[in-house]
Amino acid sequence: MTRPAPHRFAPSILREYDIRGIVGDTLHPADATAVGRAFATLVTRAGSTRIAVGRDGRTHSAALQDALVTGLTAAGCDVVRIGVGPTPMLYFTEAVLGVDAAVMVTGSHNPPSYNGFKLVHAHRPFYADQITDLGALAAAGDWTDAPHPGQVSDLDSATRYVDRLIEGPDLPPLRIGWDAGNGAAGAIVKQLTARLPGEHHLLFTAIDGSFPNHHPDPTIDANLADLRALVLREELDLGIAFDGDGDRIGVIDHRGRTLPADRLLAILAEPVLAAHPGATIIGDVKMSQILFDRIAALGGTPVMGRAGHAPMKDAMRDTGALLAGEQSGHIFFADDYLGYDDALYAALRLIRTLTDKPLADLADALPARTATPELRFASTEDRKFDVVAEVAARLAAAGATVDTTDGVRVTMPDGWWLLRASNTQDLLVARAEGRDQPGCDRLIAALNTQLVLSNASPAT
Repeated sequence: MTRPAPHRFAPSILREYDIRGIVGDTLHPADATAVGRAFATLVTRAGSTRIAVGRDGRTHSAALQDALVTGLTAAGCDVVRIGVGPTPMLYFTEAVLGVDAAVMVTGSHNPPSYNGFKLVHAHRPFYADQITDLGALAAAGDWTDAPHPGQVSDLDSATRYVDRLIEGPDLPPLRIGWDAGNGAAGAIVKQLTARLPGEHHLLFTAIDGSFPNHHPDPTIDANLADLRALVLREELDLGIAFDGDGDRIGVIDHRGRTLPADRLLAILAEPVLAAHPGATIIGDVKMSQILFDRIAALGGTPVMGRAGHAPMKDAMRDTGALLAGEQSGHIFFADDYLGYDDALYAALRLIRTLTDKPLADLADALPARTATPELRFASTEDRKFDVVAEVAARLAAAGATVDTTDGVRVTMPDGWWLLRASNTQDLLVARAEGRDQPGCDRLIAALNTQLVLSNASPAT
């Protein structure tokens, strides 16, 4: 048998948390086969043999899945395909249905031309140095060449997944709008809401990888326009939106206001801490100081962690945290759930907090601050980390109060500002939060000064 040739990936697709690129440009079916062969090689050498595979609804996901499975089986792994669905459904399959690892074919919240792979092994995210090692193994052609290819089977785990989602206390019969954004969660949203009490109005549940109605990223407020209009027109209690693969949540209250993820996490923290006094709760570096102060006021232990779904899961394991969240809308429960980011489950936990008060009242009870949305501006892959390092060095030399958990988060009398490099896109990401608008403006000015000194685009 001829040994397969080594394979070199475009360096830009080997990201911190996953493998992701532009189909037909930096990502091709041959890359998918190499990902499968390399991942299966690493998995089999660790003593595992059975891998679950899922995919989102993008136009190229089926072809990439086929190429991926070719590589996985060539290295001797048996593959269990679960079909089209949200990434959390694949996490559920890996966690409870008797497989050793998992690969999700998904472009997540990125534009339609993107696709990629999220990987899990032994109930833990596969990322960072592990992805680097996968690339090095492929480049060396150090594959496992199995004498017999693995077998492929199909499994419908959707019903068991929905069963698990709705476990727990009864939900109040609210009137809710749901926007699946034509993403991979659409069919599950339909199944789920059919089993919930109350009245449910569904938007864009048809899975369509061209995303004909709006881009599937609920962290961008413009993408919530249809949901906001629905909530206001029908006078609903709230609206819930998902990203392209169902692991990010966006929320609208009955007044049509967007609830940022840090305020959402502050609301979700209260019942967790009531049931588990003193519990650790993690928020990422982009989240409001209000969140960390609120956790402490409720008797919990607040921890500021790195952004990113993979490091957040590891941080939860390391600290024993029962709840965590990112400003991007990833919410993780480990009190009576499985510790991964599942926007559908987070939606149900939110609904359970609304037995006595509307969402708007819970949000209004939190202190007011003036904050920017997440500011994103282009930077090349090889420059974005250098800019952050330069800013950090200047601030350290000036004696500023800086947290370098993830990028630079600078505390000033007016509040704080953050600059970090995106690990999923060629972007610098910034955010500022002040006690009032003039304070926020001063924080942005301080941030812009640092960007100009590094010849980077100023934030707006």
